[in-house]
Order: sequence, then structure tokens, then C-alpha cells
Amino acid sequence: MSWILDHLDDILSLTLRHAWLAGVPLVIGLLISLPLGWLANRHRRLRGAVIVGAGLLYTIPSLALFVLMPLLLGTGILDPINVVVAMTIYTIALLVRSVVDGLGSVPEEVARSATAMGFTPVRRFFGVDLPLAVPVIAAGLRVAAVSNVSIVSIASLIGVNQLGDLLVDGYNRAISGELVAGILGCVLLALVLDLAIRLLERALTPWRRAGQGGAA
Repeated sequence: MSWILDHLDDILSLTLRHAWLAGVPLVIGLLISLPLGWLANRHRRLRGAVIVGAGLLYTIPSLALFVLMPLLLGTGILDPINVVVAMTIYTIALLVRSVVDGLGSVPEEVARSATAMGFTPVRRFFGVDLPLAVPVIAAGLRVAAVSNVSIVSIASLIGVNQLGDLLVDGYNRAISGELVAGILGCVLLALVLDLAIRLLERALTPWRRAGQGGAA
């Protein structure tokens, strides 16, 4: 505990950096997954290829992907953008299936009603399909958030600073306080991201709260 108190500034700095490396790919990955999921849901022939292709991306070992990024992007080995791009790939791998499932969960009669009312495909997507798919997409986003926080810590092995530094250095030097700080930091960050996604889901689905209130 004394080690943690003596290094609060360093822990906070690493936590903020970890949050950026894990959080930015969540946003970018979601923005890319939405049109991919929409296409896969709208064109059934693409569904299998898109889902399988996205799933295969997640099988790439994280350390190998981190090392491969500088070769593909032409960046330095220590450039944080390598981690951001790699984590975006993993986020897409997890979210595409959630987007497809979420859009596929929209009742057919609701979709037909919207079309009969003159909704264009794009307007229906943003005005009907996407709002109703939010709970399923949010569930996938929560899984991706926890996964990102975990995988980002591995980037310490290639010299990108974040909470994983505490785990590596604490293990190498047998400093229990540093190990505890790294573990707690990752757990708390994952919980904060999970809570943020839950709150956002709640804000975007007010009808669910109304329904729960009516049922009570």
C-alpha cells in the first residue's frame, strides 16, 4: 500500500494513457463496425463472410500484431498509434457480430411498418433499427471494452507505456505493491468503461426505462 501512495502520480498518468489506448479504439471500432454490420444484415450473402472474417481477426496474437503494425504503417516501434490500430482491429472483430445480431433482432413488423411509412433505408437505420439494436450492441461493446483493457497491457512488452508497465516491472523486481497497483488499475479502468457504456445505453433507450417503470 505504501508503494501505491508513493507513486500515485505515476499510476494516474499510466492509467490515463491506458484509458486512451483502450478507449479510442472502442469508438473507432464501433464507427467502422456499424456500416459493416448494416451491410452484412442487409445483404445476406455477405453475412457469413463478414462475420467469419471479423472473427478471424481476433485470432491474431496481440504481441505479433503490435510488432507487425510498424511494418504495415511505417511508424516507429514505440509509436502508440500501433496499439490504437491493433486494438481497433480487435474491437471490430468483436463488434461486427454484435451489430449484425442487434440489427437482426429488430422485429420484422417494425421494419415493414417503417418502410410503409416512407422511411428510406438510411433513415430507417438511424431512426428505427439502430436505436432498437442498442442493447445488443452495447453488450458487445462492454465485452470489447474489457478485452481492450486487458490486451493493451501486453503493449508494455514492446515499450508502449501504460498500466502494463506496473505489471512487468513489478514482476521483474518482485515489488508486490507495484503488481497490485497494475492489477487494480486495470480492473478499475475496465469497470469504469463498463459503467460508462451502461449509462450511455440507458440514455439512448429511454423507452426501456418507461417500460420497466410501467411494469413496476
